[in-house]
Amino acid sequence: MSAILLYELAGADADLRFSSYCWRSRLALLHKGLSFETIPWRFTDKEAIAFSGQGHVPVLVDGETVVFDSWAIADHLERAYPEAPSLFGGSAGQALTRFVNAFVDGVLNPVIGRMIVADIARIVHEKDRAYFRASREQRFGEPLEAVSARRETDVASFRLWLDPLRRVLADQPFLGGAGPMYADYIFFGSLQWARCVSAFELLAGDDAALFDWRERLLDAFDGNARRAPHAG
Repeated sequence: MSAILLYELAGADADLRFSSYCWRSRLALLHKGLSFETIPWRFTDKEAIAFSGQGHVPVLVDGETVVFDSWAIADHLERAYPEAPSLFGGSAGQALTRFVNAFVDGVLNPVIGRMIVADIARIVHEKDRAYFRASREQRFGEPLEAVSARRETDVASFRLWLDPLRRVLADQPFLGGAGPMYADYIFFGSLQWARCVSAFELLAGDDAALFDWRERLLDAFDGNARRAPHAG
């Protein structure tokens, strides 16, 4: 089997991998039981992934195949390795997981980004700092510290938006049922993004269903996510 490479966003510490989308792809590879190597990538390392035809990670190199975008990577892994455990549980499950993907990307990730953006600015590589601050302050229209200063208010709304996930996990250990599937990794990747860069806790201490679910995923695959460097 050809070596599989996964380019992941890294901070100043090359071992600090903090992209929610890269975590989705890493967990998808682990779920499939595939051997792979990860390569640290920074925001300004555009030339390092120019072969992919775009400028963002994750980028997967699977033999002669190059795939970017976390959803496209999951779809590729499902098609290329049908004998390995399924990420979706069939075409109907994949169709439903598209909704989860869209909800997290469109609703949850923007508010998480606001809450932790000032923390991200502190952990990125020195060569990325000017780019990161300028691009994000242009996006938000104000200093990053002002954006994150409202996070105590933002987190209250965020926790309400998690209620559908909370209700499901009160009755079963994972969105996938007895075991995790790609829908779990989509939600978890966003929480892991925050965990890796910020000590600010997104989950309430008494939110047992969500907290226990996150703990189970931190322990999954021999504790791969729990062992990852993090700020919490």
